[in-house]
Amino acid sequence: MGSHRRLVQTSGFNRGAGAALCVLSAAAAALGAVPAVAAPSDDTRAEVDRLYEEAEHATEAYNKADERADSLREEVGTAQDGIARQQERINSMREALGSLAVAQYRSGGLDPSLALLFSDDPDEYLDKAAVLDRISAHQAGELKDLQEAMRELAQERSEAARKLDELEKSRKAVASHKRTVERKLARARELLNSLPSDERAAYDRASRSGRFEMPDLSGAVAPSGRAAAAVSAVQSAIGMPYVWGANGPTGFDCSGLMQWSYAQAGVALPRTSQAQRYAGRQVPLSQAMPGDLVTYRGDASHVGMYVGNGQVVHAPYPGAPVRYDPVGMMPGATVTRP
Repeated sequence: MGSHRRLVQTSGFNRGAGAALCVLSAAAAALGAVPAVAAPSDDTRAEVDRLYEEAEHATEAYNKADERADSLREEVGTAQDGIARQQERINSMREALGSLAVAQYRSGGLDPSLALLFSDDPDEYLDKAAVLDRISAHQAGELKDLQEAMRELAQERSEAARKLDELEKSRKAVASHKRTVERKLARARELLNSLPSDERAAYDRASRSGRFEMPDLSGAVAPSGRAAAAVSAVQSAIGMPYVWGANGPTGFDCSGLMQWSYAQAGVALPRTSQAQRYAGRQVPLSQAMPGDLVTYRGDASHVGMYVGNGQVVHAPYPGAPVRYDPVGMMPGATVTRP
C-alpha cells in the first residue's frame, strides 16, 4: 500500500477524522477498493498523515496510562483493606493488654512477701504467683507483638499514600494523553473539512470501502487451538467501528481488538501494541501463521492479527471499521506468536 495510506491507517480516532485518509489515495485503486480519485494537495495530505500517526501514538500512551491507573486502583483498594484489618488487630490487642494490666494490678497490689505471710494458704498463693509470672512474660510478648503490628501499620499506610500519589499522577497522564489525541484529531478534521466537498466525499467512501469479505484463506491453519479461537474472534469483529481507547465488544482501537480477540480464547494480552509486541515468541514474517500478532513501525504503534495467505485483520482508524488488509500495508512489520 502507499505510504500515505499506511500512516493514516494506523492512527484511528473520531469518526469524522477518518474520512480523509490519505492512506487510501494511491493504494485504493491498486487494491480495487475504490476508483482512483484526485488527491488533496501534498501539504494537506502530509499534514493529515502526520496528525493521524501522532494521534495513534498518543492513543497507545493513553491506553498504557489507563491500564496503569486501573492496576493502581486495585492495589490501593487492597492496601486500604489491609490497613483496616491491621487496625482491627491492633485495637483487639490493646483491649486484651488493658484487661490483663487491670488483672495484674488487682492481684499484685500487695508486696509479694507480705501477701505470702498473710496468706491462709501459702501453697495456693505460690501457685498464683507462678501464674502471674507467666502472665507478665505473656504480656511482654503481647506488647512486642503490638509494637510490631503498629510498625507494620505505619509501613502499610506509607505505601498506600505512595500508591495514591502514583495513581493521581497516572490519572493526570491519562487526561493529558486524551487531550493530545483529541487535539490532533480536531486539527485533522479541520484539514479534512478544508477540502472541496467532492474530495471529502471521495475519501469518506474510501475510508468505509470494502475488504469486509473474507479473502481466500484456504490452507491457512492456526498453530494451536487458542490461536484458532483468537482468529475466529477477530473475524467476528469485521465491520465493527474503530473507537480510540476501546477494547470491545462494540468498538475497538488496534491493540484493543487484539486484546479482546485473545481474551475470547482465554489468553490475557497486555493492553498496548508496544507491550503486545513482546507478549510471546518473535518469528520471521515469512513464517507468520494465523493468530500471530503483527506490529508495525519501529515503535510498534499499530498492531493487527495475521489470519493467513498474506492477510491481517485490524482496526485501522476512525471511519474505517475493522477489516482485512495485506500484511505488508505498513513498514516495520514484526511478528509475535502469543
